[in-house]
Amino acid sequence: MEQDYIKLIFGLKLKQIRTDKGLSLFGLSKLSGLSKSYLNEIEKGKKYPKPDKIAALSEHLDVPYDEMVSLKLDKNLAPIGEILQSKLLKEIPLELFGIQESTMIDIISNAPAKVTAFISTIIEIAKNYNFSKESFYLASVRSFQEANNNYFDDLEQAVLKFAKTYQVDLTKPLKSVELEEILIEEYGYTINTTELTSHTELDNLRSVFVPKTKTLLLARHIDDAQKTFIYAKEIAYNYLEISERLYTFSWIKFENFDQVLNNFYASYFAGALIIPRASLVADLKALFSKKSFKTKDFERIISNYNASPESIYQRLTNILPKDFNLKSLFFLRFSHQKGSNHFKLNKELHLSKQQSPHANETNQHYCRRWASLKVLEQISKSNKPHEFDIQVSNYPNEGKSYLVLSSATSDPFVSNSYRSVNIGIQINSQLKRKINFAESASIPKAQVGVTCERCVISDCEVRQAQPTSIMSAQKDAKIADVVNKIQEKYSK
Repeated sequence: MEQDYIKLIFGLKLKQIRTDKGLSLFGLSKLSGLSKSYLNEIEKGKKYPKPDKIAALSEHLDVPYDEMVSLKLDKNLAPIGEILQSKLLKEIPLELFGIQESTMIDIISNAPAKVTAFISTIIEIAKNYNFSKESFYLASVRSFQEANNNYFDDLEQAVLKFAKTYQVDLTKPLKSVELEEILIEEYGYTINTTELTSHTELDNLRSVFVPKTKTLLLARHIDDAQKTFIYAKEIAYNYLEISERLYTFSWIKFENFDQVLNNFYASYFAGALIIPRASLVADLKALFSKKSFKTKDFERIISNYNASPESIYQRLTNILPKDFNLKSLFFLRFSHQKGSNHFKLNKELHLSKQQSPHANETNQHYCRRWASLKVLEQISKSNKPHEFDIQVSNYPNEGKSYLVLSSATSDPFVSNSYRSVNIGIQINSQLKRKINFAESASIPKAQVGVTCERCVISDCEVRQAQPTSIMSAQKDAKIADVVNKIQEKYSK
């Protein structure tokens, strides 16, 4: 364990023993002969006493020496010990969120019982919802994105600098051959497109990087847009001098938080390189200036870049908050197997605040009126390469409305499987100023909920389950009302 954590655990134990015996720091100082300031430093985890001082404390507190120096904590402090021994505070760069590790340690040492209760609650929630370490890491990165409105100017500038250094023309669609040449000539890569094909277990992987020989193994069946994105990520790792990284795409598992964060940085760099900010801003301004929305205008923007619809939608979450001040938005990605009635939300991002459509972990049924689910149902029937839908979604539960754009494509790695990506922008005065067609009559409107179980819409033709949560709340309200009337009756 880190020496700092050993000090903290000893300090926590000493403080607990002292308070259990009803002693103040002053009282323990008189009892042990150690100064009050020195004891205070020990309890805060800033100093670790020498063996003779521990012996003195052991004798005067009537606690065995071995018990005092043991790293085992009793039940009340055990969760804190688990956190410290797991090195969680070291793995997550708290400075990203403006928090110093010393601050966290001070909070723990000053209120161990309350912090323990909080940590225990988080652990229990995580267990009940099968919340893995990877999920925790991804949630941390998502919070980091949201705190920065998902825009990182240092990475945007790095892309511009890279393009200038290597004479990459950002005004034209970027092709994989151009980036492949840079990887080979500048970074000494070897590209292999045959190895992965011979391993059926790796069907879902698009690439594997072997660092020792700088060999990049590519799946043969990926298209040029996917290949370009993979190349751009590899360039990001090299150009940004990132060493702690993942070696497979898609990822299998994360070993530490740095890998998760660096994977995000490389992906952001790749998206900004393939879909340059200046070009996308110009395209969006032209689209938003129109008084009515036409699907072909939006699809034309997608075709302007050698990128998947998902990459375009992800890039919108960078550009809309920064260049159009449209910060109250969400991004969702769903997957769906043809013939099934199950829709899985496997990626989400909420800027400004938690938006109405969001993931649930209680197996409730997502609202079938969402545009994101509609396009998945459409593409599973039409078998077209791309399905698009737009709608204004009104959420009566929250009194909010969103302009939602949604695209669905087939999953190239899973047969009869589809995925949709969606971006929803809250309809407010800023959106109406920036997007001329926001209130166009040509855009369909729909009353939607989050899940069927929590939806107040009574006449829904696609409802999958009864509004059990609403019914339960109404029942509780009626019971409370009757109890209040009884209280009033017998209080006179």
